[in-house]
Amino acid sequence: MINYFQQQIRLFANFRKEPYLLFYKILGFYPRNIELYKLALLHKSTAIKSSDGHSVNNERLEFLGDAILGAIISDVIYSRFSIKREGFLTNTRSKIVQRESLNHIAIQLGLDKLIQSAAKTSDHTQNMYGNAFEALIGAIYLDQGFAKCRQFILNKVLNNYVDLNKIAFKEVNFKSKLIEWGQKHKVEVVFEIIEEYITHDNSPVFQTKILINNEYAGVGVGNSKKESQQKASKIALKNIKEKPNFWEEKSTFNPVGNV
Repeated sequence: MINYFQQQIRLFANFRKEPYLLFYKILGFYPRNIELYKLALLHKSTAIKSSDGHSVNNERLEFLGDAILGAIISDVIYSRFSIKREGFLTNTRSKIVQRESLNHIAIQLGLDKLIQSAAKTSDHTQNMYGNAFEALIGAIYLDQGFAKCRQFILNKVLNNYVDLNKIAFKEVNFKSKLIEWGQKHKVEVVFEIIEEYITHDNSPVFQTKILINNEYAGVGVGNSKKESQQKASKIALKNIKEKPNFWEEKSTFNPVGNV
């Protein structure tokens, strides 16, 4: 009991310090172990090393937060959409936890202004925002436990930045939609990785090209094969909408939306 009150006294003193107030505004509660939250905002590009030579960054917390976030989102949509089948639930969860969505949530929370990074901001490095958000979830879990983590996701994230009904019924799986279109029209759709490399801050980059009946239909760039395929599929579907039979008019097709 004495140790508990001593801890509360130390926490009360620390609450007056700026870092605790910054995190309080984001989280809605004060951290116990603020170092976890600082670590959650430390991108690997800083190349900081511990005294024993190991890299110090948020990747391990990101790994943990990804699992915790997936479990909580699964629980929420399982309860919200009680009559929907497994496929619908899986797709809805994927839409919420996809990198683009998490990047947006991180920016809304203000994490983009707090991340410690040596990387220059670009379309590719913006994924560090979503990664930091997952790392933050990992930090909350270790610092406060699962119940507090769930409360934060429900009250601070889902209630403010995610419209579950809207996102659940929004079509975002462009690759599946393109494949279904190809099957329906009996045309060959080919996804081809034309380039992959590692950036100076060790982020992977993939470039995917889509061919429809051997005709160029679109290209997409992302930090994973899946992301690049989704972006390329979105562009291909746009091209199809604007010129539905382009693969039959090889000499006149002029693709739009190239990256």
